Amino acid sequence: MPRTDTVGEDEHAFTKPSMRALEVIADAEGVAPADLEPPLNEVVDAAALDRLFEPVAADDSARRGRLTFRYRGYDVTVHSNGRVELE
Repeated sequence: MPRTDTVGEDEHAFTKPSMRALEVIADAEGVAPADLEPPLNEVVDAAALDRLFEPVAADDSARRGRLTFRYRGYDVTVHSNGRVELE
């Protein structure tokens, strides 16, 4: 069954997408984010993921879109609004 992070967009404002993904996966597995193996950086470039949805410098507007990657048996979809879905 798909799992969706249900925290509102405003609550994501200060959390990097890579950290949101780790938090949602850790919650689904009942562990702390630091206990997840392998480290996220071995599967996806976490810094690039965070940069992907940073505001555009020219007008400070947020980028739109989503990115899906496979991690720990989940298809993890990170949306530009901060929402994270696990399938």
